[in-house]
Amino acid sequence: MILLNVIKFFLKFFIGCIFCGLAAGIAGYLYYSQDLPDVTTLKEVRFQTPLQILSADGDLIAIFGERRRTPLKYEEIPPIIINAVIATEDSRFYDHYGIDPIGIARAMYIGLLHKGFSQGGSTITQQVAKNFFLTPEKSISRKVKEMILAIRMEKELSKEEIMALYLNMINFGSRAYGIASASYTFFGKTTDQLTIDEVALLAGLPNAPSAYNPIAHPNRALIRRDWVLHRMLEQSYITQTQYDEAIKKPLNVSYHSPQIEFSAPYVAEMARQFMYDKFGENAYTDGYKVYTTISKKNQIAATTAVQKNIIDYDIRHGYRGAEKVLWKNDDSPWDLEKIRNTLNNYMCYNGMCPAVVLKSSDQEAEAIVSEGGNLDDKNIVITYAGMKWARPYLSDSRQGAYPKKVSDTLKAGQLIWVKKVDESWNLAQIPSVNAALVSLDSDNGSIKAIVGGYDFNLSKFNRATQAIRQLGSNIKPFIYTATIEQGLTMATLLNDAPILRFAGTDAWRPKNSPPNYAGPLRLRIGLGMSKNVMMVRALRTVGIDYVVDYLQRFGFPKENLSHNESLALGAASFTPLQVARAYSVLSNGGFLIKPYLIDKIEYSNGGEVIYQHKPQVVCHSCITEVNMSNSKIAGLNTSALDKNIEDASNNSGTEEPEQANLKADDNLILPNMNVSGSSANDTASQYAPHTISSDVAFIMKDALKSTVFGGSGWQGTAWRVKALGRPDVGGKTGTTNSSKDVWFSGFGANIVTTVWMGFDDHRRELGGTVRAEGGAVTANPVWVDYMREALKGVPVEKDEPPEDIISVTIDQATGLLPQSGSQTVSEYFIKGTEPTKYTSQEVGTKVIDSQGNSSELF
Repeated sequence: MILLNVIKFFLKFFIGCIFCGLAAGIAGYLYYSQDLPDVTTLKEVRFQTPLQILSADGDLIAIFGERRRTPLKYEEIPPIIINAVIATEDSRFYDHYGIDPIGIARAMYIGLLHKGFSQGGSTITQQVAKNFFLTPEKSISRKVKEMILAIRMEKELSKEEIMALYLNMINFGSRAYGIASASYTFFGKTTDQLTIDEVALLAGLPNAPSAYNPIAHPNRALIRRDWVLHRMLEQSYITQTQYDEAIKKPLNVSYHSPQIEFSAPYVAEMARQFMYDKFGENAYTDGYKVYTTISKKNQIAATTAVQKNIIDYDIRHGYRGAEKVLWKNDDSPWDLEKIRNTLNNYMCYNGMCPAVVLKSSDQEAEAIVSEGGNLDDKNIVITYAGMKWARPYLSDSRQGAYPKKVSDTLKAGQLIWVKKVDESWNLAQIPSVNAALVSLDSDNGSIKAIVGGYDFNLSKFNRATQAIRQLGSNIKPFIYTATIEQGLTMATLLNDAPILRFAGTDAWRPKNSPPNYAGPLRLRIGLGMSKNVMMVRALRTVGIDYVVDYLQRFGFPKENLSHNESLALGAASFTPLQVARAYSVLSNGGFLIKPYLIDKIEYSNGGEVIYQHKPQVVCHSCITEVNMSNSKIAGLNTSALDKNIEDASNNSGTEEPEQANLKADDNLILPNMNVSGSSANDTASQYAPHTISSDVAFIMKDALKSTVFGGSGWQGTAWRVKALGRPDVGGKTGTTNSSKDVWFSGFGANIVTTVWMGFDDHRRELGGTVRAEGGAVTANPVWVDYMREALKGVPVEKDEPPEDIISVTIDQATGLLPQSGSQTVSEYFIKGTEPTKYTSQEVGTKVIDSQGNSSELF
């Protein structure tokens, strides 16, 4: 009886405990379930994925963001990886419902048995819940919430969805998040290329990514890998043969940074800054992909052309000396450790690295070089052949004699710059001059290449979009275009003779460069040979007010334009981007395109396009119905020819633009997008406004070809462009006073490119060596080097004259209709502006007698 009562008591007590436990469990569930997030949001989760900047062809240019991650779909993950993770982290993954009591009990038993926990009690589902929804704190409340979320996840998500979330979310160390990123970071492979031993290594990392990091702690990583392989064998995920083969393999890991296809740092920075302005810090974590318009071929060609010609300029102007003198001949040499510590404070720029001279002789110098922090194989030799260029720099226009021996220039203790060329090391120096290049498609404004300076790491200032510099003769085509609108022609004669203008007691004497004068010349020759005084007289024919207004049709900001005759000589200041846009108007038939750099933006997870650029395109058939209704193009005015341009100077203003008001329009090429992404669905065609007559644009484009190919008895300033070997090229040089800025702008087919070179210090002149630096000598070679590559594979473009353009044979000297015996040339005219008068025929003063002897009458 007593025994029965005891049994009843314990039975009641046990049942009571069960009910109390259930009540406590329900109460706890209800308490901890409050304010827990909705697990269904994981169905559309966006992983923290870095911002990627890509070329038009999809080549990776740059990555921004702390976490490297490339999300994969479940079906893209090899089964061997899934099996390895299950064997390592959650062997009953397919059997439990979020939490695994058996697994927890087993982990506790093993932990007590071995006095240490080698297996965790959390399932893969719990780990996903913790990483997505909870903090990493260790507390009972957090663990309960983790279990509740895991149970809910198992109800809402499939096992495959949970596994994909885990393998895309988990941290593998070395900033690699997700299995795809870890595969590349440690092995440089995609997941489908991994071997069993490599899979085992990665599967063992999430438990303790820092402690098991195979680069920092290879021995620990090897032990962990072998343990994973053993688990995979135990659970029959691999065979004994596979295990035996895999366990013998070394780690064979190395750090692989993201594979950047080519460098375009100025492009990447513009895209990054735009994304940050739009999305803030989320730009670096929400997995955006920004597709730019640049191509690998063109961008590499642009960067190479700019850097090569900057170095060429720097070398011909002489060696400015050592970067620093660490010790002198009378001092004790530094020890190796001190030298290395000093070198590690410097970095390499475009293959140019810091070095310290250890000793030198007549024939060579020995140095220790730091190649980007790599301390191996430091000792190098610089022979005379590698430094014979280094004549001393005296000024921008003066250089000393070439060195006769190495020790004349290099001495022990000097910190210098060197560059490896083939198998030899050459003396080098960081250039002080800089340059910029902008290349775009004149039919739609897409940027083909853009370089903002010699090296982004030296200076992040983007000279292509931000440097406002005087234009020099690069402005002449636009002013000549204004005069053609008002009735002048390429056959109009203007006097190539000195000009003197007084403003009070001050005299203004614009000069040609070089200061040679030839008397009356046709406008085509004046443009081709860049005659400054003819440009001033052309401006006078139409007036400064008209020209200032007219130049705005090319996109030039009014705030940047000089309101006086110095405008004819290029006193106005613009950025290379603004200039390239303006030249596009001449190249494409008169359309003011809007340059753009970003083609589209999408989320990397799913490829959703949130922005698709719709460029304003050139449409010749749309001129009448779309553009010309708003055109302000003036009718032809032949009265401009009747002005006395020598007296017109008194009407010139003196107004100069305020430097603080100059506009760079550096955001011109970036999208004006709605963050909501509605612009991605906008498919309406947009046409570029037609701002100058197609007839006028055709004539000026043809005239710019003359600067390349010249004419009978004269050579254009852009003759170097003939090296490209194609007829559809043209352009214009530009050089400001004292050669502070040099330019070349031009076109080939539908590619328009502008190059600028100068010093960031506006006061400094480019100077010269055996000849003065200028647009033709300094900027033109950059343009040619780039266009030679950019035009490869681009068909030659044939310009068909518009309907109102006629070709007329004229007298070369006068531009009038020829007489018998005249030297003639063909010239294009807009109907109604062609010459109607004949040139005067000179009467000879020579007579011949009956015997055939000649003599002069006078």
